[in-house]
Amino acid sequence: MELKCWADKAYQGADRPIRVPFRGRRLKRWKRRHNSTHAKIRSLGKHAMATLKGRRVLLKLRCGTNRITDLAKAVPVLHRAST
Repeated sequence: MELKCWADKAYQGADRPIRVPFRGRRLKRWKRRHNSTHAKIRSLGKHAMATLKGRRVLLKLRCGTNRITDLAKAVPVLHRAST
């Protein structure tokens, strides 16, 4: 199974599973649509990570690493459900 990853323009030229936006000023319409969709997908992850960092959730946890991983995975899901 190939895991998709949406990255920023710094990863231009990376291998297949990493998706990056197109560069340039005068892009065709479908490339601008791709960049817009790409930005929307990335923003979901950025907002979830900001929630984790801003509230210092991970620093306050006092449990095993397996449970922390499950909690970190749940934050983006809950963030997405609340919007």
